[in-house]
Amino acid sequence: MGAEQARSYGTILLIMTFATYGCGNSPVRNTLAPTGSPSAVVPATAASQADVVIPFDPANFPGTVQNPYFPLVPGTIYTYRQETPEGVEINTVEVTRHTKTILGVQTTIVHDQVLLNGALSEDTFDWEALDKNGNVWYFGEDTRTLGPPVSTTGSWEAGVNGAQPGVIMLAHPSIGDTYLQENAPGVVADQARVKSLNETITVPYGTFTNCLKTQEWTPIEPGSRAFKYYARGIGTIEEDENHNGGPVVLTDFHTP
Repeated sequence: MGAEQARSYGTILLIMTFATYGCGNSPVRNTLAPTGSPSAVVPATAASQADVVIPFDPANFPGTVQNPYFPLVPGTIYTYRQETPEGVEINTVEVTRHTKTILGVQTTIVHDQVLLNGALSEDTFDWEALDKNGNVWYFGEDTRTLGPPVSTTGSWEAGVNGAQPGVIMLAHPSIGDTYLQENAPGVVADQARVKSLNETITVPYGTFTNCLKTQEWTPIEPGSRAFKYYARGIGTIEEDENHNGGPVVLTDFHTP
């Protein structure tokens, strides 16, 4: 997920800090198959590894019920911290009130900024949308790493140069589900697999139980792996990568 929402990672609704929360859900196996529409086609190599393939249909948007592991509530702000070899990164993710229409779908713009030792190092706009079944879709990102030189590597938009929407969070995840999150030929091909639904995770913001754990990887970067943890009603609370420093942990959370 982009500058990795992955970064990514948006989500919401909480009333107490440093409390213990339940994130469980009643999993229902996804069995949807792709349609013949070009907008639902995924690369053969990616499709062969994804056992959950949900057809894209603009008529299935917008959704009105929030995904418990990945809510998109405008005005919500997340703050994360990571210690890296280059210094301390502070990552602020805001679910904005702005939208962008892509492939006939009104997506929510999520603004993701990273400060390295106090200086802005990455500035990204992600485009995400909730469908009527509760799946959260990813329609691309406009990302800039501020160098020097400035780099836009990793930017993509569904419907441009063969890129297709991906699913960033399933409505009803089950252990073993594998799905395509990002799908832009030659640019991004991130995939995720559900590893657990009952993790207990402690981060600076609090302790959370029955959390969802996913493993993410991309064939574009062989050997790159990340584990993400999602708390029900909050969203991403921790990300563990196999490179580039320590874990990314949630330190603050505000919702309107």
